[in-house]
Amino acid sequence: MKVVALLTSVLLVMCSQISLANEPSDPETAAETEAMAPEKEYQKWAEEFVSSLNYQRGEIRLPNGVATLNVPESFYYLSPEDTQRVLVEAWGNPPGGETLGMLFPSEFTPLDDASWGVTIEYEEDGYVSDENAADIDYTELLEQMQEDTRDVNPERVEAGYEPIDLVGWAAAPHYNQASHKLYWAQELQFGDDPNHILNYNIRVLGRQGVLLLNFIADINQLSEIETNLDTVLGMAKFNEGHRYSDFDPEIDTVAAYGLGALVAGKAAAKAGIFAGALLFLKKFGVFIIAGVVALGGKLLKKKKSAE
Repeated sequence: MKVVALLTSVLLVMCSQISLANEPSDPETAAETEAMAPEKEYQKWAEEFVSSLNYQRGEIRLPNGVATLNVPESFYYLSPEDTQRVLVEAWGNPPGGETLGMLFPSEFTPLDDASWGVTIEYEEDGYVSDENAADIDYTELLEQMQEDTRDVNPERVEAGYEPIDLVGWAAAPHYNQASHKLYWAQELQFGDDPNHILNYNIRVLGRQGVLLLNFIADINQLSEIETNLDTVLGMAKFNEGHRYSDFDPEIDTVAAYGLGALVAGKAAAKAGIFAGALLFLKKFGVFIIAGVVALGGKLLKKKKSAE
């Protein structure tokens, strides 16, 4: 027993000496090591998160059965469940923004700084008439949207989110009568962030509702997004019986709003204090590990809590 006790004492001394030897003697080195800990923790979490996603390609029937995607090798699709994880867990956004999934170019993971993605949604509010497409004053509509955005900002701030400034059109709205597709892009600023957000929106009209495709990127990626518009649009097709041309005025419901309301986001008023078009936003900034809490985000970017 004495021998065991002696060996134990020796081992404890050796371990103590090794521990002391490994400790940085320089206070600055110690501070740097401590500062790097959250970054290393994030890198570990990021690798596990990215590997846990199910990257899908080929023919994908969207969950609601209204449309089908044909995803080429140059892109991948994430399910609604994986998309929710990206929006909430990875990008630090509030839960509840339901989608039909998301598309990403294959060269990026959702966590890459240069990444951009396309959210997919569907609003089944009826057949949206395009009869008055040429009569919409988009300059006047922008002014109204800017006013609506300013009006909701006090509620956003009270809820702990940064105010939004709708800077203007990054691409003015235009409607393709032949394909029944509406295009526009917004330039947005959150708080005082000098890095502006690009929200490129496409609405594909169908028999009973509208397919929503939102490109999420930095404002300086506008040309890259426009280069990929046709490729992404070519992936999504309404299934037979759900196309715009399948509309039957005898039995189908006509939406209570027109194309202008699609741009203004009036159909999404049910979003409460974030009424208007649901904004999916590309992240900026860094991730702070505290149970892996992400500050900054791509959807309704959250403001840092006061220390």
